[in-house]
Amino acid sequence: MLFANPVPAEFASGQYYDTAGAEYYLSPAKLESDYAAVRFERELNLFWRHCQSGAVLDVGCSSGAFLYQLNHRSPGSYEILGTDVSGAPLGYAESKGVPVLRGDFLTHDFGGKKFDAVTFWAVLEHLIEPKRFLDKAASILKPGGKCFVLVPNMKSLAVRSIGKRYRYVYPQHLNYFTAATLKKLVGDSFEVAEIRFTHFNPIVIWQDWRRGGAEISNQERGDLLKRTTAYKENVAMKPVKAVYRVTEKALAMFGLADNVAAVLRKPASYKRD
Repeated sequence: MLFANPVPAEFASGQYYDTAGAEYYLSPAKLESDYAAVRFERELNLFWRHCQSGAVLDVGCSSGAFLYQLNHRSPGSYEILGTDVSGAPLGYAESKGVPVLRGDFLTHDFGGKKFDAVTFWAVLEHLIEPKRFLDKAASILKPGGKCFVLVPNMKSLAVRSIGKRYRYVYPQHLNYFTAATLKKLVGDSFEVAEIRFTHFNPIVIWQDWRRGGAEISNQERGDLLKRTTAYKENVAMKPVKAVYRVTEKALAMFGLADNVAAVLRKPASYKRD
């Protein structure tokens, strides 16, 4: 597995996400996109296939958009809870009716509560010790419970095409995964129920190739997210979206899509050392 070394203190401690990072996660462009109905389509479809009801914990929930969508699209099916180290986005999540628990996930005991599902959407790559987070997730899941993980794919077409110029190779990402390294990280804590490759953004590849690896500001990241969300919502883009879906599916077949998604199952005989 590829990882950053050394790791700046603000990223190792998570302090960045409660200071400079919070401005990005609470920016109008980011919030508008995160709370758009199209934002978590892939994650929700994957989640629904493996977990139709129960208690759900979203680790690194930020402003709470995934749990908000889950709760509103499947009313009464789930008992939701989000947690994060970044306080300001959690305040926004609460304003949208998403219950949250503040602080370090690793230190919470959750009052002995057990969950049916724990999610890490685009979170493990930000952690200095991702294995500890997976082990903790296993310890609070019910037997047979599911852990959902989404991370950038280091064997994607984007990485193969433009390498370090790709905007998701940057200081906030402390670990870089492939499907193989993600499976190894799971270890004995989980059984792998499903691995799939998902997402593809040709605009990012084109922009990053043209910029030659120049730093992308948080404002630019938010603006692009807002723009791509608008494309998804635009009915006139339906023919283009059809071509896009075929392209994404083809890339996924060969493991070249932007992200790796894993569904992990806690074994009935799980024992924590």
